[in-house]
Amino acid sequence: MKGDGHADQRLVAFVTLGLVAFGLVMVYSATSASAALGNGDPMSYLKRQAVYAFIGLVLMTVASRFDYHRLRYVAPALLLAALALCAAVLVLGPAINGARRWFVIGPASFQPSELATLALCLFAAVYLARRRAPRTFGELLKPLGLLTLIFCGLIVVEPDLGTTITLCGMMLAILLVAGVPIRLLAAASVLALGMGLLAIWFEPYRRARVFSFLDPWSDAQGAGFQIVQATIGIGSGGVTGAGLGEGVGKISYLPEAHTDMIFAVIGEELGLIGAAFVIGAFAVLAVAGFRIAMRCKDPFGKLLATGITALVCGQAAINLAAALGIAPLTGIPLPFVSYGGSSLVVLLAAMGILLNIAVNGRVVRASVSDRGGRDRRARSSRPRSRRSAARTRRDGDVRRVARPRRVAARS
Repeated sequence: MKGDGHADQRLVAFVTLGLVAFGLVMVYSATSASAALGNGDPMSYLKRQAVYAFIGLVLMTVASRFDYHRLRYVAPALLLAALALCAAVLVLGPAINGARRWFVIGPASFQPSELATLALCLFAAVYLARRRAPRTFGELLKPLGLLTLIFCGLIVVEPDLGTTITLCGMMLAILLVAGVPIRLLAAASVLALGMGLLAIWFEPYRRARVFSFLDPWSDAQGAGFQIVQATIGIGSGGVTGAGLGEGVGKISYLPEAHTDMIFAVIGEELGLIGAAFVIGAFAVLAVAGFRIAMRCKDPFGKLLATGITALVCGQAAINLAAALGIAPLTGIPLPFVSYGGSSLVVLLAAMGILLNIAVNGRVVRASVSDRGGRDRRARSSRPRSRRSAARTRRDGDVRRVARPRRVAARS
């Protein structure tokens, strides 16, 4: 593709900042009325989300200026830390709405599964950039398949099926770009789908969600309540919507209006125009992100850009599909728009890495091993001196290459 990456970098930065600003407005619209009715501060959610946005934007700025090639050195440590946190939250995390997903420290909370997705994305990019793409099921299983299974198992137990689906989709995109055969990916996907169906069937609330998705109006006051109210809210918005802050579904009808159902609030208050803006923004983000990945000459950067783009846009697709009633509810937030501290901070940091790949993706770090035997660590391949690099090789400096013999065709 033509271009130096700066256009896509500016486009990704502009869309991301626009979604963050739009999210702050919608979080305030979705929470101010309910907070005021509860004799609370109408701006309490907005203040907390603004703090998370500020932290995330600082991390995005730092990541966009930090050479992403150096991230390969911290990938194993970050993966182990994410694995330990995902295991620890099941024991130490408080039970909130029947789930143990967060560490709560005062007014702040942190969800380890958000960090786990980025950590696994980084490790998979490092691993596949240095090795041949897996060709057999055994090669796919060790170690990437086992790591994915461990993380998915821990996250499902929390329980958080939405993040598990996002994690699997991200890994599928990375493996596809890495060159894993389609037949092998299809077999692995069928196996993962079967395990997912078992996880849904043996958990009553997940099974109820699937059945309510198939026919939400059959239990409109029970399992299908959230889907029905989201459909009513989006449908009542029409083309232009009821007006910002004028929606009524968020007050007492729509559960979790400020998190995984914030798109229903957008549809009710801003109508088709607002909904199309959100969908279009994520579509532009997907195109620009995959363009950055395709243009990148560095295998590590290509895989990392693919994983980050699939992570953000895949999560958005799952949330939008659930809000529109074309997929079962998973409880996953809408990136940059929904209320949620750890999701916003981690995804903004990931976008900073993507911004850095956009302009540094043409720099390929080559390394060679030390043949002396004393130090077998990889070192950068560079000329010994400027003089030796600039000096033209003479005929005696290289081995003589046999010239091709001319063979006359005989009749």
